[in-house]
Amino acid sequence: MPELSSGGGQRKVGDVSTAEIQSSPLTSDVPELVVGFDLDMTLIDSRPGIKAVWDLLVAETGVAIDTELVVSRLGPPLTWEMGNWFPAERVDEMVARYREHYPAHAITGSLPLPGVAESLTAIRALRGRTVVVSAKYEPSVRLHLEHLGLDVDEPVGDLHGAEKGIALREHNATIYVGDHTADIDGARAAGALAVSVATGPFTADELRAYGADVVLNDLTEFPAWLDEYVLEQRLEALMKRLSSYESLVVAFSGGADSAFLLAAAARAIGPANVVAATAVSPSLPVAELEPAAHFADSIGVRHVTPHTHEMDREGYQANAGDRCYFCKAELVETLQPIADEFGIEAIATGTNADDAIAGFRPGIRAAFERGAITPLRDARLTKVQIREASRSWGLETFDKPAAACLSSRIAYGIRITPHLLARVDRAEQAVRSHLTPYGVQNVRVRDLGESASIEIDAALLGTVDNAELVELVRAEGFTAAAVDARGFRSGSMNERLADPDRYR
Repeated sequence: MPELSSGGGQRKVGDVSTAEIQSSPLTSDVPELVVGFDLDMTLIDSRPGIKAVWDLLVAETGVAIDTELVVSRLGPPLTWEMGNWFPAERVDEMVARYREHYPAHAITGSLPLPGVAESLTAIRALRGRTVVVSAKYEPSVRLHLEHLGLDVDEPVGDLHGAEKGIALREHNATIYVGDHTADIDGARAAGALAVSVATGPFTADELRAYGADVVLNDLTEFPAWLDEYVLEQRLEALMKRLSSYESLVVAFSGGADSAFLLAAAARAIGPANVVAATAVSPSLPVAELEPAAHFADSIGVRHVTPHTHEMDREGYQANAGDRCYFCKAELVETLQPIADEFGIEAIATGTNADDAIAGFRPGIRAAFERGAITPLRDARLTKVQIREASRSWGLETFDKPAAACLSSRIAYGIRITPHLLARVDRAEQAVRSHLTPYGVQNVRVRDLGESASIEIDAALLGTVDNAELVELVRAEGFTAAAVDARGFRSGSMNERLADPDRYR
């Protein structure tokens, strides 16, 4: 272990403002994911509706317009196309007439292209935002999106080609998806990645030759491409961040997130420069310690098991809504002397991007106040991405069920004692052992006082004998128990905190 200056960056609570805690910094290497889309022939097939409007103009004016040709080359501004059929002095008049007809005749005839809903869902799953930037009249853009119920954050219209870069830059778009060469110009003007789909007037080869960074046949291919691309970017940012430290202590619970962080740190700076610290206390499930030690040994990382004493903290025992604050404070303050002993400059926790927006998380605040770093969160890595990366790295923890500390099973307001934690641990082990033949993943026994709520995977509800589970839990000291009909869900105790009257 290298000789480094100690101190670990610990700060006092009073040194950190509330605003700083709530917006603790993300690495600048990972901008927020903002994806821009063109509209016509990228998100929607608007040709039938647009042709209907042009056919009306033909009927009204008697001008011979090849409406099939018109809809075969969508993309440029309407004024350009109108100039192909009317003298310059009539273009504005005919554009106005076209827009009068458009809401009644063009909206309902347009359909979403294959893969649109899945693409927008994929962006949401990555905690991203969307903006539509189109050459179309902006009120018409909004009508199309509203009619089809497309989940877009911001619609922008009346911009073509490189002009689209104005809106893309304004909304910090990092990717722009379109079907036209002009969309590639827009992406270039914004410094965004140009992703082209061959669903418009240009072939895949033409789009590629024009300079698209990525060419897809259609949007059905976009979700898989996006997942792979974003994961690659975020992993690169994670490794860059970890490599900026000469040594690290990783708060290692043994769960999927901290295991991945530990493995990533070992890859980035070498296992000899990383210490895995698993806190031992009554709140750690007994079954977690041995696998944690095995995992650390398998990647060649030193494993230490300091005892934490959160039970000595009144705020922790009282078990109000801020219990996790006192637990995380105890953890980081226990790890700091270990970091100092080894001359290690930073303590890292496995907080991920989903945790950071999951609502009430006082533990995250406590760790931040004490100078702990959150590399997974700062790289914007979500739980799903962490599991996927763990799988690709061959980590045995890639599908490990979530395993929060035992105190999370005790209803807020019930004073925490080692006896209650041990009772919950025994009850969960009994239920899990009974359900192992069923392939159970998640088990929680929630201590509501003298009674317990049993949560298991929703897929198992109705396939197992609830009465047997109830008896197993009662045998560990609960006077009553019931299986929750909604199945397992993380943070269900917070539901009681948010709506106490419902759970009286």
